[in-house]
Amino acid sequence: MSEEVISVDQAQQLEDAEAKSNKKITMIVYALQAAGVLLLVPIIAAVIVNYMRKDDVQGTWLESHFRWQIRTFWFYLLWTVIGFATLFIVVGMVVLVAASVWYIYRIAKGWMRFSDGKEMYA
Repeated sequence: MSEEVISVDQAQQLEDAEAKSNKKITMIVYALQAAGVLLLVPIIAAVIVNYMRKDDVQGTWLESHFRWQIRTFWFYLLWTVIGFATLFIVVGMVVLVAASVWYIYRIAKGWMRFSDGKEMYA
């Protein structure tokens, strides 16, 4: 059995490449969520990517963004379902509009903090 030995420099390069990849994935998820304002498929794709890559960002500042993105999806879904369920009365339209405004706010807030290299507080 031969063990592959890598230098500290090589290990740092691998770690940097992984961090860069995770940042790119986080940005892609925000973009998919933003596209989801008009289409359903990107929102679903975004949350699938979040769950598939969640372990990769564990223990990093990006973990808070993944948590933020996942919570944004589930609460938006909840309020959208409630809005459609009550659409036959006026309150349903109000709920749908409020949910959409909240969703856009969450994407903008998260993306701005991500761009600044800051953690989310969720």
